[in-house]
Amino acid sequence: MKDRGHGINFQPGYRIRDKDLRKIHKAAILGNVAKVQHVLLFGENGLNDREKMNRTVEDSFETALHVACANGHSAVVTLLLERKCLHNLCDNENRTALMKAIECQEEECATLLLEHGADPNVMDVCGNTALHYAVFCQNISLAAKLLSCNTNIEARNKDDLTPLLLAIHERRGQMVEFLVKKEANIHAVDKKKRTALMLALKYESINVIRFLLRQGADIFSQDVFGWTAEEYAVISGFN
Repeated sequence: MKDRGHGINFQPGYRIRDKDLRKIHKAAILGNVAKVQHVLLFGENGLNDREKMNRTVEDSFETALHVACANGHSAVVTLLLERKCLHNLCDNENRTALMKAIECQEEECATLLLEHGADPNVMDVCGNTALHYAVFCQNISLAAKLLSCNTNIEARNKDDLTPLLLAIHERRGQMVEFLVKKEANIHAVDKKKRTALMLALKYESINVIRFLLRQGADIFSQDVFGWTAEEYAVISGFN
């Protein structure tokens, strides 16, 4: 996986070696509801059993719920949730099934998880929450659903990026406007004390710069180097 500098390791799905899989995982990956029911009925695998995917690379410890969500099999997800599976279990990078559903743009699966009480505030190994994933994937619809479920809009990952700061970092202009309208703090700073405006100037997001200025962004704050937004503007070639 590639680290993009802010802690999001983006790789939809899972790399899977079929011979390593438990029966319940094989059925979940294929979306075979009847087979999942059969495996559970006869106790061949447990509801929350974890699997080591791709053992030649890394041990990932996904549950059947993880792989069903990653592959968009909502019928299997529904079955597992109805059987009271543990929906907040994490893989080796501390990603929940909800995070995998969002990362893989499987909105129906993510919605099912939220309706059954999945925790949107769990953090992965880099401190990212489900909302960070929705921001990175530029999915405003899922971001809205997450915020309706008491998601922390100011959660910080290990780089001190809130979802808003991440949206600016990743040049997600529409997401920036959405989050600000949802009252995200435009004065939040990252671990280098850079404001949303400074980041917008750094990444040359002209529409975001204008939007933040209209929202009253602070132009006098200083980062850890003592630079203000004006210095960032000069460096980036803005008047």
